[in-house]
Amino acid sequence: MKILSRSQWLALLAAMILAIACFMPWSQIQSMGLTLSGVDTTGTRYGRPAYNHFILTGVILLLTFITRIWAKRMNLLFGVLNLAWAIRNFILFGRCEAGDCPERQIGLYLVLLAAVILMLTILFPKMELKEDGTEED
Repeated sequence: MKILSRSQWLALLAAMILAIACFMPWSQIQSMGLTLSGVDTTGTRYGRPAYNHFILTGVILLLTFITRIWAKRMNLLFGVLNLAWAIRNFILFGRCEAGDCPERQIGLYLVLLAAVILMLTILFPKMELKEDGTEED
């Protein structure tokens, strides 16, 4: 049985923080009396952005635990998509519309932080290479 590396533990922790933060308040619109989260955007036309995070984070975690070079390369794609989606949500949920500016809440900051940490764990995986330059199993 292989022991998980530090980057894998950190990726698991960041994924859990991201999942929990998706249920926390992301933004509060005082004029409409709304508190928005990633899974509950009732009263707006934002959709449910947390579900994208759930799918992307699940794929990232799956690929993180596969010790093949192709999995690490694929993980880059999904990590960038997840980070871009978090940045998009940070901008969307905090922007002013028609003079009405929402107040960003802790969940939105945690999602962005967790997506950045996930991306860092993808950029710096622990991979053992053989003498000829190929990865070990």
